[in-house]
Amino acid sequence: MKHTITRKEDLNAADYVIDVIAPKVAKKFRPGNFAVLITRSNGERIPMSIEKAEGDKITMYIKRLGKTSRELDTWNVGDALYKVIGPMGTPPPLKKYGTVVFASDLVCGHAENNAMCRELKKIEGNHVISIQSFPTKEDVYPEKERAKKDADEYILATGDGSVGRKGHMIDVLQELLEERKIDMVFAGGDIPALQKLSELTKKYNVPVMTTVRQIMVDATGMCGSCRVFIDGEQKLACIDGPMFDGHKVDWEAAISRLAMFKGKEAEAMECYNEKMKAVV
Repeated sequence: MKHTITRKEDLNAADYVIDVIAPKVAKKFRPGNFAVLITRSNGERIPMSIEKAEGDKITMYIKRLGKTSRELDTWNVGDALYKVIGPMGTPPPLKKYGTVVFASDLVCGHAENNAMCRELKKIEGNHVISIQSFPTKEDVYPEKERAKKDADEYILATGDGSVGRKGHMIDVLQELLEERKIDMVFAGGDIPALQKLSELTKKYNVPVMTTVRQIMVDATGMCGSCRVFIDGEQKLACIDGPMFDGHKVDWEAAISRLAMFKGKEAEAMECYNEKMKAVV
């Protein structure tokens, strides 16, 4: 199977979107699943949120961050990935909640926001509110790549107030919680922000499911690097998650684990940069 890239566009200066042919993944995808990409036979396995699945293609939002995501950014439409594996993970239940919010502030969260709102809106009895926050108007995704079309209400926020509401997704969510009854919250993005968001929803006694994105080496449950503690019990983000009850997550442990491979990641990035200099 050739996992050919059929679309590749910038979302902003840091993020981009790709469509890839992956019929087996597309057929079974449910919001909350993710895929594992392998660019070449000796490449690393990198987990990516799926924004949608249509026909034989999946859409993924990717940040130019580590060695492999930057390398993939040099690929073009027509190039093929070595492997696309999935769908991975255990999706949260999608059902009638009532008034339900999805809040996001980073690339992975924005992809999940779009996917979840799209499905939640199809369920009779749900009123779906999407909150997407970005640092500035230059960072805001094109309108077609936002959840605006997939929610009953859409709230755009920027940290500097250059477009939409001024503030972060947490600020907007707090306003909503004070103004009206919210029955359920989903959230994805920056881990420290998700800890604060979980604390906020607990204060208002509103349930919340958050994406606890940890470093994954194999994404099959074998390496244990993505372990998280939920109510004191060890879980694996790759197979039990990546979405968990935010009120039960040991956030301090989750945040500390994010630094596990910082040294190796920096080393890989340095080697890649040196390689690219040699090519030029």
